[in-house]
Amino acid sequence: MRILKNIFKFYYEGFKTMPKWGRQMWIIILLKGFLVFVLVKFIFFPNHLKKNFETDEQRSEHVINELIKTSQNDTTITKH
Repeated sequence: MRILKNIFKFYYEGFKTMPKWGRQMWIIILLKGFLVFVLVKFIFFPNHLKKNFETDEQRSEHVINELIKTSQNDTTITKH
């Protein structure tokens, strides 16, 4: 527990003594990181399984079938 307290104190003191422009830059960096995460997660990777299937059983069956199809396609490609 003491180690965590020392780590927190280290960063707290570092940010406290940082110049104003440095704190503003960290706010911008954190805000950009959060926005990028939200964009990537919710826009580029929507939850198709949740939308297209009602139960966990249907979702798992779909995933298994897709993995089997992919595996079969990979083996037929390597045989030729």
